Amino acid sequence: MSAARVNGDRLWSRLMEMAEIGPGVAGGSNRQALSDEDKAGRDLFMSWASNAGCTFEFDEIGNLFATRPGTNPDMAPVMTGSHLDTQPTGGRFDGVYGVLGGLEVIETLNDLGVTTEAPLEIVVWTNEEGSRFQPSMMGSAVWGGALPLEQALKHEDFDGKTVGEELSRLGWDGELAARPRPYTAAFELHIEQGPILEAGQVDIGIVTAVQGFRWYTIELGGHPAHAGPTPMEVRKDPARALGDILDGVYKLAAEHAPWARATFAQFRSEPISPNTIPEKITFSLDMRNPDGDTLLAMDAAMRDIVAAQVERHGVTTAIHVDTDSPPVRFHDDCIAAVESSVEALGFSHQRMVSGAGHDACYVAAHYPTSMIFVPCDEGLSHNEAENISIDQAEQGATVLLGAVRHMAG
Repeated sequence: MSAARVNGDRLWSRLMEMAEIGPGVAGGSNRQALSDEDKAGRDLFMSWASNAGCTFEFDEIGNLFATRPGTNPDMAPVMTGSHLDTQPTGGRFDGVYGVLGGLEVIETLNDLGVTTEAPLEIVVWTNEEGSRFQPSMMGSAVWGGALPLEQALKHEDFDGKTVGEELSRLGWDGELAARPRPYTAAFELHIEQGPILEAGQVDIGIVTAVQGFRWYTIELGGHPAHAGPTPMEVRKDPARALGDILDGVYKLAAEHAPWARATFAQFRSEPISPNTIPEKITFSLDMRNPDGDTLLAMDAAMRDIVAAQVERHGVTTAIHVDTDSPPVRFHDDCIAAVESSVEALGFSHQRMVSGAGHDACYVAAHYPTSMIFVPCDEGLSHNEAENISIDQAEQGATVLLGAVRHMAG
C-alpha cells in the first residue's frame, strides 16, 4: 500500500467531464450554488460514487455525504472532500479536485481489494464559494455551528430566491442534522490558489494552518447634488472619502507585510447616474493575516482610517462584519500523516500556510484535520484559466490516499 498510486487517467477524465457541466465562456465552469448546474454536477458525482459502493445522506443545509463502509462499525469515519459549486467565472479544479480526488481514493482501494477499518466519507459542502448566496463556506459554517441554520436558510440571491427555497426545490433539504458527528480525522485536497509551490518547483504543500480573514461591507453616505453647478469645496461626496480610505488601508497592509492582505471589491453607488454626486457608496473589504492579534490590530486601524476620512469629507459611514474567520492551526497527527505519505512517495514538499479560507477550517474546530495542496499554473484561481497538470492531479490524490489509509487503519 505504501507504493500504491491512484489512477490519474480516470481522475483526469472525470475532472474534465465535470467541467462540461455549467461550462464557462473561456474554458472554465459556472456552477453556482444551488443552481440547476450545481445539481447536475452533484448528480454526476453521485452516479460515480454509487458505482463505487457509496451510500448517501443530505443534511439540513444540503451538505452531501457519500460513505464507503469500513470493517469496524465502532470506528468513526475518516472524512475527505470539498465542494462542487464554482464562481461565476470559475476554474475546473477549485473544490472539484478535492471531491473527485476523494472519490479516486475510494476507487483505488476498490481496485486493490483493500478495505479500511474506519468508514471513508466524502463530503460535498454546500455553497463554499459564496458567489450566489453570501457568506462563503455556508454549508460547513452551519455544520460547524458558526452560522445558525435558520439564518442561512433566509439568505437571498440577487433575484430574491432564498437558500431554503432552493434546497427544497432541489430536494437537498435533508433530514440529517447539520452538526458534527464523530470523525477520526479529516483531509481536504485542493489546488494552492497561489504561486508559492510553483515558484519553488515543489510538488506538494503540506498545509499546517489557514490565515484568518474578515469580510466587511462598508457604506459611505453623502449628499446627492447636481455634478455641474455644485462647487467642489461644498460637496459631501462619499467618493472623496472612498479614495482616501483605499489609500490608507493599502498602506496599512504594507505596514504588516509580507502576510497581510487587503482587497476592495463590489463597488456600488446610488443613485446610478453619471451626473449626480452619490448619495451612498457601498463596497466590500477583505482583510487577512495568519496571526490573530495582528488581524485584530488591522481591524482597529482600518476603523480609525475610515472614521478619520468620513469626518474630513463630511460624510457618514456604517461598517458591517459579514464574515469573521480567525486563523486556524491544523492537527499535528494529520499533518504528520500527510508528511509521511509524501515522503514515502518521494515527492518534493514543504509545509505552508493557506492564504485562502476553506471548509476544512470549520472541520478543524471539531476534529483532527489537515490539507494537501498541489501547485496551479501561475497561482491562478477564481479564474477560468485556472489549471493544473494530470501529473499534479495524480500526485496530490496519491498523497491523499496514503494519508487516509494511515488514519483509517
